[in-house]
Amino acid sequence: MPVLSVSFVNYRNLQNSTINLLSKEIYFVGENGQGKTNLLESIYYSAYGNSFRTRADAEAVKEGFSGFSIKTMYRLENGTTENISVFFENGKKKIDKNGKWIKDRKELINTMPCVLFCHDDLEFAIGEPERRRFFIDQCLSMYDMLYIDTNRNYRKVLKSRNLSLKEKNYEMLEIFDAQLVQHGLEIEKKRRDAIFQFNQIFGKLYEKITGIEGVVIKYEPSWKSEDSLNIIPSAQKVFEILQSKREVDKTVMTTMSGPHRDRIRFFRNGSEFTATASTGQRRLLAILLRVGQSIFYSNVTGKKPVLLMDDVLLELDPDKRQLVTQLLPDYDQLFCTFLPGEPYERYMKKETKVFEVDKGVWNER
Repeated sequence: MPVLSVSFVNYRNLQNSTINLLSKEIYFVGENGQGKTNLLESIYYSAYGNSFRTRADAEAVKEGFSGFSIKTMYRLENGTTENISVFFENGKKKIDKNGKWIKDRKELINTMPCVLFCHDDLEFAIGEPERRRFFIDQCLSMYDMLYIDTNRNYRKVLKSRNLSLKEKNYEMLEIFDAQLVQHGLEIEKKRRDAIFQFNQIFGKLYEKITGIEGVVIKYEPSWKSEDSLNIIPSAQKVFEILQSKREVDKTVMTTMSGPHRDRIRFFRNGSEFTATASTGQRRLLAILLRVGQSIFYSNVTGKKPVLLMDDVLLELDPDKRQLVTQLLPDYDQLFCTFLPGEPYERYMKKETKVFEVDKGVWNER
């Protein structure tokens, strides 16, 4: 579902105009702070209804104005053209899809699936456990609307349970526990399945780039079966786990077990890999997670994603850059940002479209 064009009104530093993106590959070239990432962000906004850089939509409004709009036209597999418009005005955001206001951002699922590569992805390799859980949840949320609902329901129950613990109102804990078990076990099952499939992809990618074999992703659920980490515990067993930890939960006034406490780690030959990996190996791990996410999405859905690559090749040597670009899965469209001095010509194809970006203005080269 390639992007055909994007039109801007008072969005960040970009000119109020329309950019024609009718090409399978588009490169944005310019110095830092000129608007390259803003262009990628606008596509992400259209795909998911929010920014990958901030939770505050007001930060995307051009200075001196009260709102912005982004209108994106894209083409479906059958050749028809559709559009998504994001409007933000006076603190309120609305999203229009083909003339109809959407009530929930999950309605955008599978509309224009984007995989974002950016510097912050390093957190998936070395960041807090929450960031790794976020990555796996994002992989699932790209195509599974039921998973989005299950995750939301779990978090609502968790929030209510934690509030009861803080207020020392324990009468509802039995009911909350039953609901946590129901939603939490479904999350655990889907995370297990996703990580199993991911391992069929990721280790091979990492070995091709680095020559290091045997790197695997290990899922360590908070709710464990007594027999094995690889066996999903029964609902009764999980209910018993929650009951056994209840006094601790009351003391610390928060829920200490559940999918919100799951851990995801990288191992090689039985030892944690990221603890001893070099900075370069960690950076590659983060980039290849995104490559794996793209392949995973295509394998599950049969569809090709749109890839957004924001300066992620900068920290790799030229040979590894070449290898990474060669390992990219088949995509519907590829957007990359580059600094002027980078050898981006090495990665270009005949149909690649290049825009030079300066102070929010783009010019096709």
